[in-house]
Amino acid sequence: MNHRLFRTIALATSLGFLIGCQSVESRIKERPEAFLNASPSAQDKILAGGIDLGFTQDQVYLALGNPDEKRESINADGRSVTWIYNTYYSRYEGDQVVGYQRHVYFDPGIRRYRMYYRPAIVSTYSEHKEERIRVRFENGKVASIDQTKGG
Repeated sequence: MNHRLFRTIALATSLGFLIGCQSVESRIKERPEAFLNASPSAQDKILAGGIDLGFTQDQVYLALGNPDEKRESINADGRSVTWIYNTYYSRYEGDQVVGYQRHVYFDPGIRRYRMYYRPAIVSTYSEHKEERIRVRFENGKVASIDQTKGG
C-alpha cells in the first residue's frame, strides 16, 4: 500500500510540475481561436514567446502564460490592467556551521573507543524575486511594456 501511495504522490507532483511549466504550444492548443485570430506577424511573435503593443490579453497569455500578479488602476483617463511577470531564483549565500557531529571509533592501538567532533556545515541560499516584465492594458489591448534588460 505504501508503494501505491508513493506512486500516486509522484504522479500528482509531476502533473503539477507539468501544469506549472506550460509551453507556448500547449497554451495555443488551449486557446486556438486567439492564435488563429492574430495576424501572421503576431503569430510569429507569440510562437517566439514575445509580445507587442496592441496585443490582446489572450495573445499575451499565449506568449507568456499567466502573470504572477494582476493590478487594476483607475484614473481620469479610465481603467487599465497591469500584468506582472516575475523571475524567482535562489542566491548562494555561503556555507554555515550549524552544529557539530560526534564521531566515535575504536582505536585498536589503545583498545579503546575514541570520540571527536566535526563541524556540520550546510550551504545556505536566499530566495529572491525580481520583476521581469510589466504589461499594461488599456481597452483590452497592450498599451505599454516595461521589461528588464540583462546586463
